[in-house]
Amino acid sequence: MDRLKELRVKMGLSQQALADKLNVSQQSICKYENDTIEPNIDMLKTMADLFDVSVDYLIGYSSYTHKVEEVFDTDLNADELSVLQKYRALSPSSRTLVKQFMNEFLRLSGE
Repeated sequence: MDRLKELRVKMGLSQQALADKLNVSQQSICKYENDTIEPNIDMLKTMADLFDVSVDYLIGYSSYTHKVEEVFDTDLNADELSVLQKYRALSPSSRTLVKQFMNEFLRLSGE
């Protein structure tokens, strides 16, 4: 879990300080960071909440840091619905380009 160490350091926490926040031993944090043991799903959720990232990001499955809320068409305003409809009309390769652009835009804007 390379990202655990990255996020811990970014928050300015020692392994012991993180362990205290998660109610585990410092040794557990060390083992998580060195891939000696894996945290259970409840611990992953707790870590993700603490760092305000998705579990997918924490475990390296996604490069998108933020949690994504489930969105229903009925939750969208007219502009958002229009963008979604246009996105759905794109080819898979065009969708990939749009996602890359959005990720880069978010990265540059610090989101």
